[in-house]
Amino acid sequence: MFKGKYIDGNARVGELKIGTHTVTTPVFMPCGTKGTVKALTHEQVKSLGFDLFLCNTYHLMLRPGEDEIKKRGGLHKWINWDGLLLTDSGGFQVFSLGNLNRITGEGVEFSSYLDGAKRFLTPEDAIEIQFKLGADIIMAFDECAPGDSSKAYAKTAMKRTHEWALKCIKAYERCKKKYQRSPLLFPIAQGVVFEDLRIESVKFMANLPLPGLAIGGLSVGESKKDMYGTLAAISPFFPAEKPRYLMGVGSPEDIVEAVFHGIDMFDCVLPTRLARHGSFWTNDGLHHLKNAEFKRGEKPLMKNCTCPACKNHSASYIRHLLMENEMTGTTLLTMHNLHFLKQLTEEMQKAIQLHHFDKFRKEFQAKFKRTRDSLL
Repeated sequence: MFKGKYIDGNARVGELKIGTHTVTTPVFMPCGTKGTVKALTHEQVKSLGFDLFLCNTYHLMLRPGEDEIKKRGGLHKWINWDGLLLTDSGGFQVFSLGNLNRITGEGVEFSSYLDGAKRFLTPEDAIEIQFKLGADIIMAFDECAPGDSSKAYAKTAMKRTHEWALKCIKAYERCKKKYQRSPLLFPIAQGVVFEDLRIESVKFMANLPLPGLAIGGLSVGESKKDMYGTLAAISPFFPAEKPRYLMGVGSPEDIVEAVFHGIDMFDCVLPTRLARHGSFWTNDGLHHLKNAEFKRGEKPLMKNCTCPACKNHSASYIRHLLMENEMTGTTLLTMHNLHFLKQLTEEMQKAIQLHHFDKFRKEFQAKFKRTRDSLL
């Protein structure tokens, strides 16, 4: 299912094979939260070179509902996507959206952000919902403790996540027989930014009889120093034979640093969200297209970029579209930002293959100075 091809330090290039599809890692997965990558058609997503994107279990189970999607043949058929799909467990959204009412060893009671109706979600429910959605990769249910949690609470949440992972495995085996499908199930390591808890959680999850390992609960408000330090602490305990997935991380500088520490897979709403706010990446950082410096001239968003926006239009024209609230402007910026991350992963793959990754990392981080926080 997963094979490492090239290794340079902790960084590596691998191949993730699912059915007839092969995904080369490191890979970034766009977020199609409600069944679509915002502002793009599936054909546009494919044209950018993406064969795998993420859909959100929490949103889809609330509307239109997993049973409605199952009636329509599952997500692939309903949204007409012939590539791969990953669904998260819904755990992060349960803890971050709406009103959280009660957490027990059995699951979580919460109020829907749509209508306030109370729902109770268990690990078993999360697995069966994802089977009904029909994704190729599904996630175990976890508790994503806040980044400012005390160590005592972080430990409680981690232990609960471990217990839920075991319940998810049992539910997976039942659903596999019931639905005659075998999606890949990844467990999620937690522990906030406490190194001993993170190491304990990674060891526990890596030893489960599952084909991958996800790292959750980072990039949720902690400093970059803490995030990178956590990755450095846990990387020696990553399983060599399994893909490692860092959830919710999508800024270029974080992706490069995480690959340096051995991460293979990423997802984030950031490239599409930034586009909707008029922001885009180049090799020297983040820029805001509504700034006056882009008002005139025929230069593209980024020199030598081969994305559809840069090949066909000037930055001044795309800025005009944004200023006039034309949807095409957001579409073009979204395509640029996703293309930028796709190109970045391909450049990292080449650097790893040539054993030049540390040099590539240092040069990239030196150029990429303008961060999200300084501009938004």
